[in-house]
Amino acid sequence: MRAKPVETGNVVQLEKIGLRYGRGPEILQDISLALPAGSFHFLTGPSGAGKSSLLGLMYLALRPSRGRITIFDRDIARARRFQLPALRRRIGVVFQDFRLLDHLSTLDNVALPLRVSGVPERDVQKFVPDLLDWVGLADQLAAKPPTLSGGQKQRVAIARAVIGRPDLLLADEPTGNVDDSIAMRLMYLFEELNRLGTTVLVATHNEALVQRLNRPALRIEDGQVVRA
Repeated sequence: MRAKPVETGNVVQLEKIGLRYGRGPEILQDISLALPAGSFHFLTGPSGAGKSSLLGLMYLALRPSRGRITIFDRDIARARRFQLPALRRRIGVVFQDFRLLDHLSTLDNVALPLRVSGVPERDVQKFVPDLLDWVGLADQLAAKPPTLSGGQKQRVAIARAVIGRPDLLLADEPTGNVDDSIAMRLMYLFEELNRLGTTVLVATHNEALVQRLNRPALRIEDGQVVRA
């Protein structure tokens, strides 16, 4: 894989963000942070602290109750609805619940971002099997999600998130269903993407993984982000 053109500045910037669901209390309060282009961070914190909600703001699935979000130099509050899909296509997301399409094969699930982007089918048929081989699923190309284990679904979801070489990768507990050896293989994949220019944020409970990779970490405590 070739490196991306060098970007400068912040890929994501949050300023005094608050988030509440309905009329409930704010679960995120006065969060200000920036993810510089080409950076790699972990996001840690106890279960229910708001890690998934923070990622949801960054991949534009949620709107803040207050504050300002800037992604790829675009103020999200001022962006028009028709502009958002193009922004989302620059973001790869690994969801905790996988969100695979049950009627599609492993290969077709992973190929979906490439096909949406208009990548020639000959390239799809080359790149997708290569990546699935890397994550240990070379023998599951035709399998559909209902026949896969949780760990296999996790790897399919990760392959789908990274296949298009996104500018921003947001991974929510990406190693929660795999053993340690596979977890490290996946982290090496994330590190390689980062080396080539992708900005990476990984939410995880796995403190040992954070320490092993020795990357900067952000921690959510009491609705706020602090340096871990």
